[in-house]
Amino acid sequence: MPDITIRLLNEAEARSAMPALAEVLSDCVEGGASVGFMQPYPPEAALPYWNGVADAVAADETLLMVAEDEGRIVGTVQVGVAQMPNQPHRGDLKKLLVHRAARGKGVARLLMQAVEREAALRGKALLVLDTATGSEAEAIYPRLGWERVGVIPDYAMWPEGGLCATTLFYKRIAVQG
Repeated sequence: MPDITIRLLNEAEARSAMPALAEVLSDCVEGGASVGFMQPYPPEAALPYWNGVADAVAADETLLMVAEDEGRIVGTVQVGVAQMPNQPHRGDLKKLLVHRAARGKGVARLLMQAVEREAALRGKALLVLDTATGSEAEAIYPRLGWERVGVIPDYAMWPEGGLCATTLFYKRIAVQG
């Protein structure tokens, strides 16, 4: 088992990590992950997205976690923590991404455990997410204790084209502190 390190990034760290984060996102999209982008998707195309994420981290709207293997970023996940006034207890899980070269090593599980802890420390008791129905990612969440809610047909497109449905999940977490 590799020695995977999980870290929460601040704004400066997020901006410094943008090339590595762009590489992970590009690899996932090129591998068929329906995470909002279309193929071809080279790493440089991902930089504007990560700049927006760094802005959201700076504004305390998003938690950004990374997984590192020997100092190299191999995975990431986010939780949107800025919600409407009637939803202070909820967070939106976004973009669980693991580079294809690092899959099968427990990276997704470690990222999810860490981001759930961080969200709980910020008073989030409920997390929600959506993921492409029929994707490899969809199978991960039930194993990590997430509850399937339902499916919305024709929600988005696969990165190579063609419509795909999305499956909605939620998870209650224990608030810390």
